[in-house]
Amino acid sequence: MEAAVLTKYGRIEWRQVPRPNIRDNQVLVKVGYAGICGSDIHVFDGEFHPRTHLPFIQGHEFGGTIVEIGSKVIGYKEGDRVAVDPIYWCGKCPACEIGQFSACRTLKLVGIDSDGGFGEYAAVADFMLHKITDNISDRHAAMVEMLGIGFHACNRAGVKDADTIAIFGGGKIGHSILQATRTKTRETIFVVDVLPTRLKIAEDAFENIITINAQQQNPVDVIECHTKGRGVDIAFEAVGHAEKIEGQKHPVAQCTEVVRSAAVVCVLGQGSEPVELLMRELIWKELKLITSRVSCGEFAEVIEHLEAGNLKPDAIISCEMPASDAQKAFERLKTEPQNYLKILLKPC
Repeated sequence: MEAAVLTKYGRIEWRQVPRPNIRDNQVLVKVGYAGICGSDIHVFDGEFHPRTHLPFIQGHEFGGTIVEIGSKVIGYKEGDRVAVDPIYWCGKCPACEIGQFSACRTLKLVGIDSDGGFGEYAAVADFMLHKITDNISDRHAAMVEMLGIGFHACNRAGVKDADTIAIFGGGKIGHSILQATRTKTRETIFVVDVLPTRLKIAEDAFENIITINAQQQNPVDVIECHTKGRGVDIAFEAVGHAEKIEGQKHPVAQCTEVVRSAAVVCVLGQGSEPVELLMRELIWKELKLITSRVSCGEFAEVIEHLEAGNLKPDAIISCEMPASDAQKAFERLKTEPQNYLKILLKPC
């Protein structure tokens, strides 16, 4: 088969590789589309070394059609269309024992710790499979994993009807949170970013969205004005590597300022810079500060909402490209973030 192979950090080559052999508990998936995630870019840049072992095939956001079945696989057949949950968990650590496998001590992902979906075929364990119907396109099947991150964050934060929300960061994860929160509350959602193109995506996709360009306005002041000093019920931080803006605090600190008392702040951004938080302010508000990582069983919820037409994944997809152009796709995402949000790769 042909695949986009990361041969060295910063370099992907489209080349012939052996078609994967499946084990008894695996299926072989003919990949329809695969999405490029932010973590894929970090892997591409070498930031996951030595966890990643070159050469290998990236891609943990993908779906497709089963073309071969392992002898011990039950409940699936050739021709079934599936979305793939890429997470491997140990099942033995304290987090796994209570069912929170998203926090598994040794969590691994297809497409990072083993070959993934940037090729024509991928070998996938049966417990990673989620059937999809013909109402969900191959393009949208590749978006289930990313959207699941947003739904997991919403479930972690406890988003409910009538909650007002602030989302700091309008990248891929911020938009997945936006899509998820809009299925749970009709109230105002504030979206904060520094790129006007990403803010416009949010405005065009949904109603009752207030966007804030942090380069032009202080989000804390804007949200305080719109909520008449009350604050929002839940704030999400999905910025990650935040650029310093004169006169403004780090987005995590801003989240703690824009929420009401007894509210929730949920942090997803994995920036490497330290964050200054004055604990007294958190204590006086008696805030709940939580984090969220990947997903934890939300695939079914995402698929249900895709079936119902409640989500708008096309709003996040900037373009699709042949997987043979993976190198070009990664370069565009790195150098033109204002023009590209999610790029889908089509292997064949």
